[in-house]
Amino acid sequence: MGEARRRAEKKEFPFSKNKQPRKSDSSQRIFSWLPITEEQEQLFIELSIKGAWFGIGLLVLLWVVVRFIGPAAGWWIPADLH
Repeated sequence: MGEARRRAEKKEFPFSKNKQPRKSDSSQRIFSWLPITEEQEQLFIELSIKGAWFGIGLLVLLWVVVRFIGPAAGWWIPADLH
């Protein structure tokens, strides 16, 4: 009981529902029932755009390898040149 009393005096409640909002929680939530803030939404959108461009770059690189580098190195012959 001494530990609980000490925490109550210092106001240290690690599992309390009345915690102070953190910096990331200071922006407004998208929906009241969804624990995602508008700031997190913007970060997700930015990350997904960067990921999409990364994927497009990998697709172009794969196409260049399959279409030009592979046949030039003699690894395979494209079907349309056969």
